[in-house]
Amino acid sequence: MLGKALTLSSLFAFVLLSAILQSTTPSTIHPVGILSVFVLLYVLALGVLTFCLYIFSRIISKTIVKRSVRRSLSLQKSYYYGSVLALAPVMILGIRSIGRTGVYDIVLIVLFEIIACFYITKRRS
Repeated sequence: MLGKALTLSSLFAFVLLSAILQSTTPSTIHPVGILSVFVLLYVLALGVLTFCLYIFSRIISKTIVKRSVRRSLSLQKSYYYGSVLALAPVMILGIRSIGRTGVYDIVLIVLFEIIACFYITKRRS
């Protein structure tokens, strides 16, 4: 169920994001349109990262990890990690849109991502 919903929402976000980027310019779009670009970018990144994490963990667990320790990420756990990691491109794009991208800003985003992934790892579900 989660896989179908994630696939459809990512596909829908891709189509809408493509339409918005082809039909408007940053100077002619309304602030709600800019917000929708950020939200659609997040939804698209969420779907792509979730499935990449899920497939990558399955490949790793079947090829590299020993049989006694074999455990791949579930789709739900991949979704949790994907939801945190999908926020990074949106934050970087937001920082770049106000004209401020420095090493300090990138380090803070990476630190946020590490703390959030650590929280997901330690969370019992």
